[in-house]
Amino acid sequence: MKIKLTEKKCVPCEGGMPPMRLAEIKKYLPQLKNKWELSDSKKITYSFKFKTFKQAIVFVNRVAELAESENHHPNIHILYNKVKIILTTHAIGGLSENDFILAAKIENLFNL
Repeated sequence: MKIKLTEKKCVPCEGGMPPMRLAEIKKYLPQLKNKWELSDSKKITYSFKFKTFKQAIVFVNRVAELAESENHHPNIHILYNKVKIILTTHAIGGLSENDFILAAKIENLFNL
């Protein structure tokens, strides 16, 4: 039985491993609920939209708490009621399983 991304925990990455190849990335993307955009096979991006700025900030704070607990941190852009999340594993200059684990967990925060 395959373990869901939301049931996994991010593993510290200090580099020394190669980033995911496109074929592997394509296996992970369908496991996410939303259509995350792939950029240069190095990062995934998704913009969440809210009714108000305050709701967007509450979401950002939840993402920050999650990122700290997983020890994997996204880039976050706040554009009034939109929150753009960009995930990549900086230590390896590309994507790792951690990015997909965090993306799946962030998606769950959006539905709270």
